[in-house]
Amino acid sequence: MPLNPSCVGKMYPPARPYPVEAETIRRFAEAVGDPAALYTDPEAARALGHSAVPAPPTFPFIVAMRAMGEVFSYDDIGFDPTYLIHGDQRFEYARPVLVGDRLVTTLEITGAKNLRGKDVLNLRADVGDSGGDHVVTLHMTFVSLSAVDGGGAR
Repeated sequence: MPLNPSCVGKMYPPARPYPVEAETIRRFAEAVGDPAALYTDPEAARALGHSAVPAPPTFPFIVAMRAMGEVFSYDDIGFDPTYLIHGDQRFEYARPVLVGDRLVTTLEITGAKNLRGKDVLNLRADVGDSGGDHVVTLHMTFVSLSAVDGGGAR
């Protein structure tokens, strides 16, 4: 099924809150190879002006991906994620993600096109805290490979 460009503008309901825990941040920092004490030590975080341990800058991607798994279906829009390339990503922060946050994500499809035989999907994820305050917005681009490029059959 080809990517349906009429899906642009589709908004999804908010995903259930994502609880940000110290151990999750520690494991994420370790996985991305960032040994900064800021991500594991509350005293180091306070010394740098944070009220709690902050998450590394790219941490919200895992929050957005969990939201995608809950409310989003690639089948509904005709996008094959079997062989997916993460083409681009950027973050617009209102404030850092902190231990103790309960983050709520709302997704919107902002682009859907075929470019040089590849389906390209653009998503926006608005992430706020449980009080409704904006924390960060993610802009993500995903590219689906075809069977010729090593991807699955279409």
